[in-house]
Amino acid sequence: MNDSSWGAPSGTGQTGYWGRAEHGPVQGAAPAGPTYDAPEAQHTRPMPIVPDGPAYGGDQDDHRGAARLSGPLFREQPPQARPYDTPQARPHRAAPQNPEPMPDAPQPAPQPQKKSAGRDLSAAIGVAFGLGVVIIASLFVVKAVFVGVVAVAVVVGVWELARRLRERKGINVPVVPLAVGGAAMVVAGYVRGAEGAWVAMALTALAVLGWRMTEPPEGYLKDVTAGIFAAFYVPFLATFVAMMLAAEDGAWRVLTFLVLTVVSDTGAYAVGWRFGRTKLAPRISPGKTREGMLGGIGFAMACGALCMQFLIDHGTWWQGLILGLAVAVSATLGDLGESMIKRDLGIKDMGTLLPGHGGIMDRLDSLLPTAPVVWLLLVLFVGQG
Repeated sequence: MNDSSWGAPSGTGQTGYWGRAEHGPVQGAAPAGPTYDAPEAQHTRPMPIVPDGPAYGGDQDDHRGAARLSGPLFREQPPQARPYDTPQARPHRAAPQNPEPMPDAPQPAPQPQKKSAGRDLSAAIGVAFGLGVVIIASLFVVKAVFVGVVAVAVVVGVWELARRLRERKGINVPVVPLAVGGAAMVVAGYVRGAEGAWVAMALTALAVLGWRMTEPPEGYLKDVTAGIFAAFYVPFLATFVAMMLAAEDGAWRVLTFLVLTVVSDTGAYAVGWRFGRTKLAPRISPGKTREGMLGGIGFAMACGALCMQFLIDHGTWWQGLILGLAVAVSATLGDLGESMIKRDLGIKDMGTLLPGHGGIMDRLDSLLPTAPVVWLLLVLFVGQG
């Protein structure tokens, strides 16, 4: 083939960009246009222009890129290896923001989440221990002191409930007659039994009706209705604890009542936290599970058999099984009942008096509805004492 087949005109002193030349190869200068004749165009093919300088960029790419060829002799580099196709070489191309990972790229495994108890356990245990010491000491030293502890708990519970009703629902519950009447109910139940408790309850309801009359009539019905509900829910139910205490073995009866309620709640919490899968009442209390309730029933029945056999005079173990079952059910219903109230009010806790527990009412939720159940079963099993 003659020299013109390398893309240089005949008669020149060089063969082209890469061809032979009399004075050596010419490097770096690309021809401005085709130097071959039209008839010879079909026998020639332009050679690629390889720059000596840095990678192409800017507006020059449009002209120089046209000289790049692909084929078996001139293979293009893969896209990721092109130095002229980087964001630095082409500033007019925006770098992709937050590129999606490749489908087959290994994804990092999610870190396993550790179950949380939801409260400050150290504070909760410390407060529970302190309350236990106060209750046990007052229960077995002087019964009247324990009656005073119950009366104080009732007054604080009524105040917490009334405050929340006023804040969240705009209901003005008469606190003064409720506090005085509630304390009187507890004392009357201890001194006069069920008859005294009912009389004190009726007088408290009348006091609520009369006290509210000193204010404008707007909202009277809802205020007195909430007040009578509060009188029944907190002090009246707590009166059954004082009635248990009035028996000769009253201290052991009250201790059995407290221990069974605490064991039921603790067993349900522990089993539900570890093995709970099926929700018991998700719309009321999402944390409670059926497995937890079964665990609470099992713990309460076992503890009830021991308490009735060794703590209660003339009690037997099978009575303790029934007592434990009843306590577990009533404690769960009481807890769900207060959870329903708190959901209606849009709050998590009734108060903040007890670190790790919430308020007094957050600890009385299981105890209050369980007190009349234990009192009644003990009367049926072993008498009033």
